[in-house]
Amino acid sequence: MKLKTRIILGFTMIILMPLLLFAATLYGFSQSQKTQVQTESDGTVYDISITDSADSQGRVHVMAKDLFISAFIILISVALVVGLWVYRSIAVPLVKLKKATQNIKEGNLDFVLDVEGNDEFSELCQDFEEMRRRLKESTEEKNLIEKENKELISNISHDLKTPITAVKGYIEGIMDGVADTPEKMDRYVRTIYNKTNEMDHLINELTFYSKIDTNRIPYTFGKLNVEDYFADCAEEVGLELETRGIELVYANYVEKDVMVIADGEQIRRVIHNIISNAIKYMDKPKEIIQIRIKDVGDFIQIEIEDNGKGIGPKDLPYIFDRFYRTDVSRNSSKGGSGIGLSIVKKILEDHGGKVWATSRLGIGTIMYFVLRKYQEVPMK
Repeated sequence: MKLKTRIILGFTMIILMPLLLFAATLYGFSQSQKTQVQTESDGTVYDISITDSADSQGRVHVMAKDLFISAFIILISVALVVGLWVYRSIAVPLVKLKKATQNIKEGNLDFVLDVEGNDEFSELCQDFEEMRRRLKESTEEKNLIEKENKELISNISHDLKTPITAVKGYIEGIMDGVADTPEKMDRYVRTIYNKTNEMDHLINELTFYSKIDTNRIPYTFGKLNVEDYFADCAEEVGLELETRGIELVYANYVEKDVMVIADGEQIRRVIHNIISNAIKYMDKPKEIIQIRIKDVGDFIQIEIEDNGKGIGPKDLPYIFDRFYRTDVSRNSSKGGSGIGLSIVKKILEDHGGKVWATSRLGIGTIMYFVLRKYQEVPMK
């Protein structure tokens, strides 16, 4: 019941009760003046009219006094009950609201403001509870972001320090004449090149990460020929893998005229992130990465397989979560900011596709992602 309705009903009761009591009093007076007739069982009628005016007035006064006292008591009782009813409707929610604001003032958001009813104060308490819940969610999200940012800074610092130290060491070796043969010099230069590529990739990843958090990813969608586009990607990736001594096996099972709608630059980023993640955990004497392009109906499926350490079943569902690491396949000693695969997931979701993985420990991992085909709408 609405508070306005309660107040109106309460005042109506306070007004009506005296009127009803007054009407009852008048009725009593009128009845006292009438002649009461009592009929015996044999038909004899006795007239018991009040003839003594003094006695009659005394009885009337006593009756009036009793009625007045009764009316007063009833009126006070009704006023107290109605007042208490209205007071509880206002005071109880206000007390709970005061306690809730005190909790928020002290930074405590782990409480529940529970008020039943559908009046104005109950609705106010429900709105306040919704505000508390959203404030708590916002605070938890803020704390999570701060934690992730601290972890990111820690990861980036560690991951930059490792290649910088290596580059510095190899350059000092060249300066000191340690690389005294063409073979050693070539090996030193290749290592420096790979390490600088790692740093460049890490910085690009960090820049892209900031764009994800602000929803400012610069997409440029267009029609891409599957055969031509992924052949170029494979050639580009193959050059990098060759410098690391990793064999690339590329196979395309899609017809020549098949197209997809995608941002070519961002899909390249997807492929590079997946392969970079695979490179960190290669552990076989002969390291191989395979890229397969398949037609699966309305989608093109890309499979990137490595023969690295593999990922355990308990870790596999979480590898696309931001900053997630495992003890086996994503050990921090291997480097990596922990956001590469989460970037992959974000880009593919924005393309209307998806990404997933299968893996076997000691054998390797296969990353899958799909892109929707471009299909021309026939003219009517």
